[in-house]
Amino acid sequence: MGSKLGKQAPTSRWSSRVTVPLFEIQLVFIWAMGTLISFLVHPFSTVSRLRDQYDEEGSLGDLIYHLTLFCAIGIYTVIRRHLNAQSRAKPFHVEPPEQADPSWSNAQTIHNANLESHKYDLSLAPPTGELSGRDYITCFDPATGLHLGTLLADNGVEIEAKIDKAEAAQLGWRHKSFADRKRVVRSLKKWLVENQEVCARVACRDTGKTLVDAALGEILTTCSKMDWLLRHGEKYLRPETRSSPLLLGYKKSRVHYEPLGVVAAVVSWNYPLHNAWSPVLAALFSGNAVVVKCSEHVAWSSKWFVDVIKECLRACNFDPELVQLVCCTGDQAEALTMSPKIKHITFIGSELVGRQIAVAATRHLTPVTLELGGKDPAIVLPGTDIERWSSLWMRGIFQNAGQNCIGIERLLVHTSQYNEVYQLILDRTRSLRMGAALSADGVGTGVDIGSMISRERFRALQDRVEAAEAQGAQVDLGGKPHPHPYLNHGCFYEPTVIGEVKQDMDIAQHELFAPIALVMPYESIDEAVEIANSTRYGLGASVFGPDKYECLDVAKRLECGMVAVNDFGVFYHCSSFAHAFHSLSQDLPFGGIKASGYGRFGGPEGLRALTNPKAVVYDRWPWLLQTVIPRPLDYPIRSPPQAWDVASGIVGALYADGWRQSFESLQRLRNAVWRH
Repeated sequence: MGSKLGKQAPTSRWSSRVTVPLFEIQLVFIWAMGTLISFLVHPFSTVSRLRDQYDEEGSLGDLIYHLTLFCAIGIYTVIRRHLNAQSRAKPFHVEPPEQADPSWSNAQTIHNANLESHKYDLSLAPPTGELSGRDYITCFDPATGLHLGTLLADNGVEIEAKIDKAEAAQLGWRHKSFADRKRVVRSLKKWLVENQEVCARVACRDTGKTLVDAALGEILTTCSKMDWLLRHGEKYLRPETRSSPLLLGYKKSRVHYEPLGVVAAVVSWNYPLHNAWSPVLAALFSGNAVVVKCSEHVAWSSKWFVDVIKECLRACNFDPELVQLVCCTGDQAEALTMSPKIKHITFIGSELVGRQIAVAATRHLTPVTLELGGKDPAIVLPGTDIERWSSLWMRGIFQNAGQNCIGIERLLVHTSQYNEVYQLILDRTRSLRMGAALSADGVGTGVDIGSMISRERFRALQDRVEAAEAQGAQVDLGGKPHPHPYLNHGCFYEPTVIGEVKQDMDIAQHELFAPIALVMPYESIDEAVEIANSTRYGLGASVFGPDKYECLDVAKRLECGMVAVNDFGVFYHCSSFAHAFHSLSQDLPFGGIKASGYGRFGGPEGLRALTNPKAVVYDRWPWLLQTVIPRPLDYPIRSPPQAWDVASGIVGALYADGWRQSFESLQRLRNAVWRH
């Protein structure tokens, strides 16, 4: 029995290879680790000992090589694991609101819903009843009229308290490392990708937009913003070395980008997720706390979106009070914009409100970035492939029901192609379907255009369309509110196409912010540029044409802050499904000129605008060379002529135009210094 067990053959060729017992492997590993530790503590004695144990055929060198490699890999692994642990995304959970469920219909439908509907319908008032003297905000789905809730608006005292909370939280946050800041951004990005559908539905419920518009304008753009911050944000906020002139060659100059403190963002309603998260992300990454004042139209969704950021901060073990949300009426907003504790204001919205904020900010000289209205032109140069670019034009005009700050407001077409372009836009617009993205009866299936945010501007839009038609414009489609057959409480405006529009018409000079296509003919390139520059706005623009260099020449002549050549909106966000596969450009400054505002957000310029760029100059070699005042220039000045010769000699020696003048100045300087 014993001999048979001792001579038992392996059952396969694989098992025959396992000939070393486990305890021997453990002994070898322990010996290797002991040798490595000995080498790190006493390298020379260890090498000497090993030299006596091994022969002269290279075994010792091989051992040292493998031990060194093993040590390097171990150190690299430990460092990488430490860095990853510092910035690894933290999981967290936020309960989605029940109203975001497409099947949700357990609410009252409001007839002619508006922000003050609770004043006329007591059933919409808060359950606890109205507080005396306080403002409330009625939240509703503009596509269905469903009541989402009635929120208590913040007053001045509450706004000041929120600013104080943010200020207290920022004292600790400003000193956090970039690894800590990246952890917050990475956690938010992970959560947003995993919860993108519920976020899109929340945005749709509060604005009436379609799921596709929410995916492109809200989710994709915000993910791009976070990805840019993770990849490049630290590079633009780290201390930056600047050049020193020859006279100060012994000095080193650096710029430090320090947090400002508490910054504010007053944002519009057209992209509730992105418009809230974008300034919050930039503020947090640059070391600031932030107070966001959302539009009353999206108070319901903004509250949930900001709660997500607070929960993320809490999960990352940071103070959630770093981010504050203010929901108030315009009468109370000055408590924020005129606060001495607010160090910067970013505003996205209308020109009228932007001017009011700029005036309010002058009380404490608070810097302001204004992104206001636009009347963006898209110039179609002669010979352009119309079929190729028509989808971009449709997306640029009708995306988000035309409620897009960089949407195409004017399509300028050469007379040689005008009729073809106009008919193509008209035909494609006729096939657009309107409806609600979230509807219990499935009406939202196959929706191209959602509702507008409210009915407030319907009368003004209709008046402008009728005035243009009276002046000779061609209105073949739309131009009035749309009575939806199934969603009769929705705020729908018919997709509209207007041709033969002239630059002096009122409709061509004012921002419409609606699903209205204006097609304008031109005769020459100079005329097209003149029409494009004829408005008081200067935000974005597009140029389409067969010749790249001709397009670039036209782009340089346009008075605006951003231009896309043979594309639409790629200087900030995604405009079509195809662009989703491209790298969205968050590396560029976003903003305009003229009545479209000033300052920039986005890119390095926007990130650094939320910091104090502090210049620091110090000696390169303090032990060798430092600033010394020459005796002729030292106070009290003993001889003004001698002092002048020294000062003028320095200027001439360094900056004279020609070596002869420099040499003469150098001689004058030498004589003046050595003069008794």
